[in-house]
Amino acid sequence: MNLSSASAASAHPLAAYGWDEGWAEEFASDADRGLLPGRVVRVDRGQCDVVTPVGLVRADTEFVTPRDPMRVVCTGDWVAVDTNGDPRYARRVLQRRTALVRSTSSQRSEGQVLAANVDHAVICVSLAAELDLGRIERFLALAWESGAQPLVALTKADLVPDVTALSYLVQDVETTAPGVQVLPVSSTTGEGIDVFGAIVSGGTSVLLGVSGAGKSTLANALLGDDVLDVQATREVDGKGRHTTTTRNLLVLPGGGVLIDTPGVRGVGLWDAESGVGQVFAEIEELAEHCRFHDCAHGAEPGCAVLAAIEDGTLPERRLDSYRKLVRENLRIVAKTDARLRAEMLRDWKLKSAQGRAYLTAKRGGSR
Repeated sequence: MNLSSASAASAHPLAAYGWDEGWAEEFASDADRGLLPGRVVRVDRGQCDVVTPVGLVRADTEFVTPRDPMRVVCTGDWVAVDTNGDPRYARRVLQRRTALVRSTSSQRSEGQVLAANVDHAVICVSLAAELDLGRIERFLALAWESGAQPLVALTKADLVPDVTALSYLVQDVETTAPGVQVLPVSSTTGEGIDVFGAIVSGGTSVLLGVSGAGKSTLANALLGDDVLDVQATREVDGKGRHTTTTRNLLVLPGGGVLIDTPGVRGVGLWDAESGVGQVFAEIEELAEHCRFHDCAHGAEPGCAVLAAIEDGTLPERRLDSYRKLVRENLRIVAKTDARLRAEMLRDWKLKSAQGRAYLTAKRGGSR
């Protein structure tokens, strides 16, 4: 990028929303057709709110709504908009740089894009409730797979006034999230808000977490105003209601763009093999030293992973969580990969045959 191009991009009306020279180059052919660039700030029932150089417009997504749910317009997308006529139409979705995808709760083997073109995936975890390390690992796998940089924000840190206790909680999450910054924050006292604001000021960030995790409250602290509605969590279990019902993209006064999302009850993985590997990097590294290259870390001799559990360097909970997410991801991938389904079926039949042979021999029958 030369200086003149960079200067033009920074002076663009959409620069605050993340417009840069890369987007300008991809949009060039659309500009020749008389279309305007815009970023989707909200999607609702086949229409989307798009911020453009001429202001906010409501655009129909009829021309960019394919059957593939992975390509449906979502918050954070950049689109080419035809602002002439009524209704106005989004004519093309620009190629996404990153996409945060989870599996749907349906039985149709589909993925759902939660947000697009995200630089930081902020996993909000409330300290008002007991830490669920397994859930954090799920969110981290989803975040790493998207291409964004994860960050764990431990919200409501003011509810843990004991500095030592807070330090232990941070250490627990850091062990669960290797290579990820873990930041205690409090929208009440302001703890960590300045540091957090500096991190998200560079690029687009999305807030992830369950209901009651403090996402909207944290967003309001960054915005400097009560822009998003918030509700109190239940004292009995620390859970909250679904205050945010849509994904909203907001420009932060200190720089950067923030996407607030509704609380999610389930975090299903979607083809997240590399994301799972990133979350459990220490297990993947240990596995390279196992005697067998296809070691399942069950009872095989010379298993470096099991040796690490025996000597206490690897918590058994981590291995259990790793196995669970690997199995889940394989099932999801197998739903859309016929070859993998066949391999898994053969493996299951082989293990079943071996189990039957073992039982027969144990009962004194023929081998």
